[in-house]
Amino acid sequence: MRLNIAIDGPVGAGKSTISDAVAARLGILHLDTGAMYRALGLTALRKGMDPQDEERIIALCRELDVSVRHEADGQHTLVRGEDVTGLIRTPEVSMAASTVSRYAEVRKEMVRIQQQLAAETDMLVDGRDICTTVLPNATAKIYLTADAEERARRRFLQMKEKGEEVPFEQVLEELKKRDQQDMNRAVEPLRQAPDAVLVDTTHLSFEETVDAILRIVEEKRHG
Repeated sequence: MRLNIAIDGPVGAGKSTISDAVAARLGILHLDTGAMYRALGLTALRKGMDPQDEERIIALCRELDVSVRHEADGQHTLVRGEDVTGLIRTPEVSMAASTVSRYAEVRKEMVRIQQQLAAETDMLVDGRDICTTVLPNATAKIYLTADAEERARRRFLQMKEKGEEVPFEQVLEELKKRDQQDMNRAVEPLRQAPDAVLVDTTHLSFEETVDAILRIVEEKRHG
């Protein structure tokens, strides 16, 4: 039986970096599904498309050549062979990704790809509808979160390290707006699955969070 771990949670909860560490400790692959929606959002912006134009976005998704590659430093996301990993983490792309992910036909296509990948190998998959839609029968399901101020603080420090000077208040406002959009979309909104274990990282260090998730996985595998 495949070892599939599903992790959901809001923006800024640290899903990508924590999932990288957990997957590495378990010796399995990590699929960051959010990067796939970000790749679509980036491509739409590059083409001058309005992310609110559902019909054009769906058409773009159907022809989008998006793939992932795993390297020593984690997942790399490619569009038509171009590595866009370093281009998909801007606030503008984040909002575009949140917008395009609301469309049922976009999610249907992305979920099909994600389920196919997870069926082929042991894998940790993170996103916003993994426990509820993509991997409802995962070995372990986790809802990773932290309070909005703490998530904004972490995002603010990350941006500062990259030389991006954005006021904390703006980061917090954009994060809350993203939460609102993700949790209230009509198609597969962000929510905690009934059988997902809540891990609140507000007062946990990175290593404490990784250890907590590994304990949950071990209990689910052998408990």
